[in-house]
Amino acid sequence: MSSENLTIDNTTSTPTSLIYRPRRLRRSATLRRMVRETILTVDDLIYPMFVMEGEGQKVEITSMPGCYRYTLDLLLKEIAELHQLGIGAIALFPVIPEAKKDDTGSESYNPDGLVQRTVKAIKEAVPEILVITDIALDPFTTHGHDGIVDENGMILNDPTVEILVKMAIAQAAAGSDMVAPSDMMDGRVGAIRKALDAEGYVDVRILAYSAKYASAYYGPFRDALDSAPRFGDKKTYQMDSANAREAIKEVALDIEEGADIVMVKPALAYLDIIRQVKDYTHLPVAAYNVSGEYAMIKAAAQNGWIDEKRVILETLTSMKRAGADLILTYFAKEVALMLQPKNLFSNI
Repeated sequence: MSSENLTIDNTTSTPTSLIYRPRRLRRSATLRRMVRETILTVDDLIYPMFVMEGEGQKVEITSMPGCYRYTLDLLLKEIAELHQLGIGAIALFPVIPEAKKDDTGSESYNPDGLVQRTVKAIKEAVPEILVITDIALDPFTTHGHDGIVDENGMILNDPTVEILVKMAIAQAAAGSDMVAPSDMMDGRVGAIRKALDAEGYVDVRILAYSAKYASAYYGPFRDALDSAPRFGDKKTYQMDSANAREAIKEVALDIEEGADIVMVKPALAYLDIIRQVKDYTHLPVAAYNVSGEYAMIKAAAQNGWIDEKRVILETLTSMKRAGADLILTYFAKEVALMLQPKNLFSNI
């Protein structure tokens, strides 16, 4: 039969398109869980904690409801509870008395300083928990900057790195599992890695604050440590919030210098950066859900404007979906409680 004589009955022909119904996979909670692409677990979480001198004190941070400065005795009790909840790591930040601050942050590498004593005590009391210690001078300096300042107010890079190396060695000697340079000085990751190896601390890891932005979201954290800069700002060393390609450059440099994990800070306003970093490297990628992000959710919840638990889970899930393998978050304990088997399905 020639093609000229072929007829088509349009009433019986196969439809050229079907209505696809994605809603079929959303019709029950069980099915939604089965096909869920991103699963937030307690293993994703690192809990930032604040330690201060003294005994028997737990002081709530006004701008961070639910977060506290602990003296060491109460910090150890809290960490034991966190471990029972399945939280595997904490990030430690010290509240340094003014009398122990100076222009060069020399207290940061004191073998008997607050951080070093705290690390030793944690590793004795709860040896299984991973202790991450901050490498930056701002809690220890009178001026509140992350580096040594000259007479003209300039932050000096290389002299600062020399102090950071001493700080990392002191923390490693105390038992820190991972040091986390958050200062954004050039070359500090390589200098710290070289020094750690030379001193025999080859297994101490480096979590690099690789893409740390000069952000307005840090305010409550600086309240917690009383570490706000006394003059100027941190824009000459922390990254411009408008930049994306620069983040990849910083990540590449830190990887080349020996970082084990790279981090983006803050997280919520920088989900695109987290995704780009994740696509760039095979190293684990961390994100810091910072104090301002925490405080906004808490404030909205206290005013009754949002469902706090659902917003917390949605926010942290967005960070993991963007590519974060690890999330530093002040919500870690709350989320660990939410993710307990008896609570899990009611919060999703």
